[in-house]
Amino acid sequence: MASFYEEVEEPVSPPGQYFNSSVICSYVFGFLESAVPIDDSQALTLIKDVFLPINPRFSSIMVTGKDGKKMWKRVEVKPEEHVKIPTFPEDPSTEFYDQYLSDYVSIILTEKTPQTKPLWEIHIIKYPTTNAKGTLIFKLHHALGDGYSLMGALLSCLQRADDPSLPLSFPSKAAAAATKPDSSQYPKKKLFIKKLPSIVSSFFNSLSDSGWSIIKSRLMKDDKTPIRSGFEGSESKTFTLSNISLSLDQIKGIKSKLGVTINDVITGMIFYGLRLYMQEMNNKSKTSESTAVVMLNTRNIEGYRSVKDMLNPNSKGLWGNQISFLQVSIPKLTQKRISNPLEFVRDAHKLIKKKRRSFGVYVIGLILSLEMKLRGPEAVAKNIYNTLENSSVVVSNLMGPVEKMALANHPVNGLYFTMTGLPENVNITIMSYVNTLRITMRTMKGFVDEQKFKSCMEKSFEVISKSAMET
Repeated sequence: MASFYEEVEEPVSPPGQYFNSSVICSYVFGFLESAVPIDDSQALTLIKDVFLPINPRFSSIMVTGKDGKKMWKRVEVKPEEHVKIPTFPEDPSTEFYDQYLSDYVSIILTEKTPQTKPLWEIHIIKYPTTNAKGTLIFKLHHALGDGYSLMGALLSCLQRADDPSLPLSFPSKAAAAATKPDSSQYPKKKLFIKKLPSIVSSFFNSLSDSGWSIIKSRLMKDDKTPIRSGFEGSESKTFTLSNISLSLDQIKGIKSKLGVTINDVITGMIFYGLRLYMQEMNNKSKTSESTAVVMLNTRNIEGYRSVKDMLNPNSKGLWGNQISFLQVSIPKLTQKRISNPLEFVRDAHKLIKKKRRSFGVYVIGLILSLEMKLRGPEAVAKNIYNTLENSSVVVSNLMGPVEKMALANHPVNGLYFTMTGLPENVNITIMSYVNTLRITMRTMKGFVDEQKFKSCMEKSFEVISKSAMET
């Protein structure tokens, strides 16, 4: 059996090499909060029968061939070596376990998995916390895939809690797309003339976005502020996680009041929360030059695909790392925005609308591919590292199911994720699940005041919600 595995090899994709290089060693963490105490008796069987068959990479290690190229090499997996079940001191209070879990997560965020074994771990926390009766933590190396493919893999292990025979469903933009006017009613010439201003705008926006990104990556650094220390090697420091949960119905109410999108509301809220924290810690920093790096999925699809579809050669490789990024200036906390925080949402609306007309994210992807061919993966990894080190915060988001789900008869109460191994001091991830939006903040311990940062984010949402309802 072992010899069969060892004979099977496949090339590592360029992004897979960026994320597992001498410069970057990045992981994606998925957290499942169980509504019932966790029974781990089925864990090893589920890993063998459900998790490992999802993708050959979960049974592979990364090796360097004789020609210097990186390859995935199949090996025999011992699931028990990848499952961690920590023992905490006994205590009757959930608050005690909240803190113990937080400290445990801080440790595993910075630990690296051995390169001699497949690059993943599963941590089973069998202690009750404020949010769950138990917690499952999936630690997956970014070289295995991006958030989309890894979350798709994770979700393929789960079922709908109300009816396992039905597939999970996700938020869709299809309804919004259906409201667009039918372009077939216009002759082709008139249609081209009608679209010409938009095409010209897209061209110049794309040049501007990609050009500014290159300058920011190589020449310009954000100011040092309460969210950007400027310390070298920040990725190896200790980080803590904190979460806030928001009602999607409430966000939709703000969206309707202001005539914007859900993304506009969330982006405006995060930017306002960042500036509130910066002002509270250092008043001058409320107008500092600060940039957010927004990670984007470049797949031109709606929702998740099954793992079978993602691995299908005819699906143009939906599995893997198909991501790019855009740098966005965080609006300054001017007197106008202090008196009217909704300006942050309106600014986000204008900004996102402009970015939608830009192909900058694809241009950046092409530039990275060209640099990979000319200079190799280490040079590209250094470029990505410098981009994030020169910026202040990284933001990314994923969609979760609209129905409650379960794993091996364990109903899931909450779902969130984060990323590690990159030099930003603040990382914000957003994930929807059922009717809740979970915002997860990974902040550098000892530099960012975790509780004050969380408080400023909560205040931002409250102020924007109240202001919107009064509009």
